[in-house]
Parts: sequence; structure tokens; C-alpha cells
Amino acid sequence: MEEYFVNNYAQANGDHEMHTRSCYWRHMGENMRSLGVFGNCHDALKAAKHVFPQADGCKFCCPDCHHS
Repeated sequence: MEEYFVNNYAQANGDHEMHTRSCYWRHMGENMRSLGVFGNCHDALKAAKHVFPQADGCKFCCPDCHHS
């Protein structure tokens, strides 16, 4: 189980990037919203897409959920 966060600010391509608590890149963004604790990135990404429809997983900590 891992806690997931989504960035409140979109990247240049419009994606709101999702990270795990332990991801180095999560600490680079100051404005993150906790999504809660999930057993996998797919369930966390579903939750992120309820907040930001254009959410995507971080290619480093959530490679299975990174699409763009």
C-alpha cells in the first residue's frame, strides 16, 4: 500500500502528474493533493482522474500508469 498525490498544477501538456509519497519528484512540487492510500497506481489514477480528468502517472514512481 502506498499513499499517492496529484499535482494541483498542470504540466505544459495539460497533465496533472500523480506521484507516490516516496517519489523524489513529488517533493519538487509544492502544491500536491493527497489522493489517499491505494494498493496500486491504477486505482490511484482513477481517483486522480475524478479530481483532474487529465491526470497521468509519474514515469519514475508510477511507470505502469504513465501514458504521456
